[in-house]
Amino acid sequence: MAKNRKLDRRNKIRRRIRGRVTGSSERPRLSVYRSNKYIYAQLIDDASGHTLASASSIEKDLDNGSPVEAGKA
Repeated sequence: MAKNRKLDRRNKIRRRIRGRVTGSSERPRLSVYRSNKYIYAQLIDDASGHTLASASSIEKDLDNGSPVEAGKA
């Protein structure tokens, strides 16, 4: 029961933020997800519904030895 309330609260915050923030082709929205091991980022054009670019710390060209260095790159 408490888990549902926590998820509902989090979803309400997400809807409120996404209601204000939109991306266009001139100024795309940056979406960042950080897991315990990796960092993922996307540039999103909400007008056309496409991801313009994406990167993650899993990629070999960003592998600098530590997650902190990969995140900076």
